[in-house]
Amino acid sequence: MSDENSFDAKQFLKHVSSSAGVYRMYSAARDVIYVGKAKNLKKRLSSYFRKQVDSVKTQTLVANIAHVDVTLVSSETEAFLLENNYIKKYRPRYNVVLRDDKSYPFIFLSEHKHPKLGFHRGSKKAKGEYFGPYPSAWSVRESLRSMQRLFPVRQCDDSYYRNRSRPCLQYQLERCSAPCVEGYVSDEEYSEQVRLAVLFLKGKNKEVIQTLVGKMEIASEALNFEAAAKYRDQISALRKVQEQQLVSGSQQELDVFGFSFKHGMACVYGMFIRDNQLLGSKSFFPKIPKGATREEIFESFMLQFYLAGNKLIPKQIVIPFKFDDMPEVQEVLSIEAKRKISFYEGVRDEKRKYLKLANTNAENALETQQNQQKSIFARFSDLESHLNCDTPIKRMECFDISHTSGEQTVASCVVFDRNGPLKSDYRRFNIEGITPGDDYAAMAQALKRRYKKPSDDAKLPDLLLIDGGKGQLSQAEQHFAEWPAEYTPLIVGVAKGTTRKPGLETLIMADSHETVAIQSDAPGLHLVQHIRDESHRFAITGHRNRRQKVKNQSVLQDIPGVGAKRRQALLKYTGGIQGLKKASRGEIAKVPGISEDLAETIYDYLHA
Repeated sequence: MSDENSFDAKQFLKHVSSSAGVYRMYSAARDVIYVGKAKNLKKRLSSYFRKQVDSVKTQTLVANIAHVDVTLVSSETEAFLLENNYIKKYRPRYNVVLRDDKSYPFIFLSEHKHPKLGFHRGSKKAKGEYFGPYPSAWSVRESLRSMQRLFPVRQCDDSYYRNRSRPCLQYQLERCSAPCVEGYVSDEEYSEQVRLAVLFLKGKNKEVIQTLVGKMEIASEALNFEAAAKYRDQISALRKVQEQQLVSGSQQELDVFGFSFKHGMACVYGMFIRDNQLLGSKSFFPKIPKGATREEIFESFMLQFYLAGNKLIPKQIVIPFKFDDMPEVQEVLSIEAKRKISFYEGVRDEKRKYLKLANTNAENALETQQNQQKSIFARFSDLESHLNCDTPIKRMECFDISHTSGEQTVASCVVFDRNGPLKSDYRRFNIEGITPGDDYAAMAQALKRRYKKPSDDAKLPDLLLIDGGKGQLSQAEQHFAEWPAEYTPLIVGVAKGTTRKPGLETLIMADSHETVAIQSDAPGLHLVQHIRDESHRFAITGHRNRRQKVKNQSVLQDIPGVGAKRRQALLKYTGGIQGLKKASRGEIAKVPGISEDLAETIYDYLHA
């Protein structure tokens, strides 16, 4: 090691405090490579610099230390919290790092006159009731879809709800009772459906069914057979959903974690139980340094998982095994949750059943992940051989363009590394200021916004794939024409065959525009197809979201002086937007709240 990178451990340890605190270790490049905590900083840091160190991980870490700084804290709890914050901020190379630390999503019921059910993630600032947490966004949306079939409670945005003059398609599909329009459902009926939906979300399915059976019998006795049939269908749908519950038990609030650790990879499998039912489950694959123990991995996971975002910490947590700082971690979580949190090792019957199931799923998920990684590695190797790459492809990016007749154009940038899709680095670009339908200009703008200048910190790819032919490829060539060779990626165009069927793609090399011969069943082509399809999906999703936003926006919204109430009045008194367009200036001025000057402005705007 050179003098520049050497670290004088003896001199450093002379001045280290014996108090509790957190330490950060830096490399010669001033990157944080490890974050740790200690009750006694001097004692803990001295253990790294002994003559005999058994751990390979510690030996490698010490060899890369160029600087260490410490932060003193008043308690061990503060040390846990600060350590977690530093790990989340720096994502050090030699720490166990949880890749997915997003907050849990919830189902949210608003506090409106006609409450709305919807998806929520983030801080709970809005007034209303929150149900969950759910393990993924998919499980929330799936639950909301089920709720639409069971209870006709609105799920539309507030702006959409306020501006309705007649029921939307959801009413025709019997998935909403149309509280936005008078005369379709009374406030009492709507409130009753909301109450039943709340009971269902709290797991009180039997109470909901009993209520509906009673209402069906009352409707039948009153000879209101149409209402009775609706209640009957609602009961039938509810029973079907009830039968689909995977796991049910007597646990009100419980998280269960299974664990598997093989060949340098670990999987933590979480099961999340609320109100006696399994809301869902999820597999986590933390990034772990070489030489990490299973206790170290699981302890780091627990802290990063529960202290990141606004996750709800349940009263009971079932763990697969004990770990060194278990009492301290339990105390930290209790302080964070502002209530007592208890760890269980799955000894009792029901908890043992859940833990066994979680461990089995962890082993299965880890085996699947390792097989997938082997497959991805083989695909990368095959692609490298076909493209004659001198160095391994560690990062590849693919661009695609999506629009409808040139409107609401969106470009996508999808990223893969040696582990597969790297979704945290995905990017979308809303394309503006070009001729509608000009895909070449759209590609040029997206590349210019993604690759601004050559830099070591820019996360530049080794391979850049452009979805399109020579025209799109030439835009990438022009963009990188003046870049230094060491920063310029290998650029390849992916042109679809004449029938646009998978397996008939042509790979076109930049500069020479030579085509690469690659068999349709080659693993390398499968990798190209995977990232190309992912970029296509990501671009289309962004385009549809942008297009839907424009559709949902009223054409009156940009008129100065016309707010939500006036828009609603205009549509109501003229019979909708088409009636408003046909109305004269005088007819518009007769609408309550619309002056003659404003009517003139509205008329001119609609007929411009």
